[in-house]
Amino acid sequence: MAGEIVATLALGIWIYLILGRGRFWLAGERDSRDEPAPPLAWPRVIAVIPARDEVETIGTTIRSLLGQAYAGLFSVVLVDDESRDGTAAAARAAAEAMGAAERLTVVAGRPLPSGWTGKLWAVAQGIEHATAAEPPEFLLLTDADITYAPDALAHLVARAQAGGYGLTSLMAKLRCVSLAERCFVPAFIYFFDMLYPFAWVNQRTNPTAAAAGGCMLVRPQTLRAAGGIAAIRGALIDDCALGAALKKQGPIWLGLTERVTSARPYDHIGDIRRMVARSAYAQLGYSPLNLLGTICGLAATFLAGPIMAIAGHGPARFLGAAAWALMAISFQPMLRFYRRSPLWGAALPAIAFAYMVFTLDSAYQHALGRGGLWKGRVQAQAGAKVAEQK
Repeated sequence: MAGEIVATLALGIWIYLILGRGRFWLAGERDSRDEPAPPLAWPRVIAVIPARDEVETIGTTIRSLLGQAYAGLFSVVLVDDESRDGTAAAARAAAEAMGAAERLTVVAGRPLPSGWTGKLWAVAQGIEHATAAEPPEFLLLTDADITYAPDALAHLVARAQAGGYGLTSLMAKLRCVSLAERCFVPAFIYFFDMLYPFAWVNQRTNPTAAAAGGCMLVRPQTLRAAGGIAAIRGALIDDCALGAALKKQGPIWLGLTERVTSARPYDHIGDIRRMVARSAYAQLGYSPLNLLGTICGLAATFLAGPIMAIAGHGPARFLGAAAWALMAISFQPMLRFYRRSPLWGAALPAIAFAYMVFTLDSAYQHALGRGGLWKGRVQAQAGAKVAEQK
């Protein structure tokens, strides 16, 4: 009887997720669908890139940005956040090789003050420089490992103008080459879409808000009205924090894309673990109670059905198998987006279990005083002092 209750609960969860959670699993919010007409006049845009020890990827990023087929004025501000590997020199060399050195400005980052995460402090300095004289109509907040197709900026601006969005964000397509990436990357985006259904984010009347930090086109006046980057200065999950702040000012848009990609490699499971552990516990508000609830919820959603399907009897086995089947089916659109075999759908329970372990590790790292570790910095919880490892 207990098994039937557990299996029924698991099946009920998946029926709700399939039917009642913004159709997240269809992965339907994409920049290639319902493309708007180009604006009558192309606004001025300045890209802001925070970079700390990114010599391996910064050249590709700079070349892709300065090579945009964009009819309006477009330039790039790179904030070199105390890099020790020649990041600034590599960026300048890339711009010079394209004959576009005058469109790249490199700003030397100032020392990190208390209460700020390193990335947001760099972003704030870049925005300060970009808006000091004549503010542009848009700021493109992007990362040092992001590559843009030549038409990406034009499509992004056209959507922002047509929709009147204060924030227009694209979920950069992550690299999916190594075994670790093939196992975990499609699920990472799938889980993100489940947590923040893109269709809900894009509904003007729905309070759900999120963004993808690798590619965010922002109106400076909207950002100022929300309190600027300083309003979220201690946030580890800064993109979603920015999305929430800007949606209070007006509509925002978030979608999947093939035009914007990430070159950052995750060759080993440990790389994926560190990516998740860096911010998972922050997502839970550093609350042990929230952590317990999340682990129980994940177990009920992703593990209960398969366990009943394998070890249950009678109706429990049937109900558990039905829940597992719905789970695998819901994963198919994201697997197709990443061009992975549909057989990975059956492995989603095992993948989810690994993410549960990564989440527990995030809490463990926080307890050790290593929460939010990135590029040698340990980012403290919101409102606490931001320390740097020596």
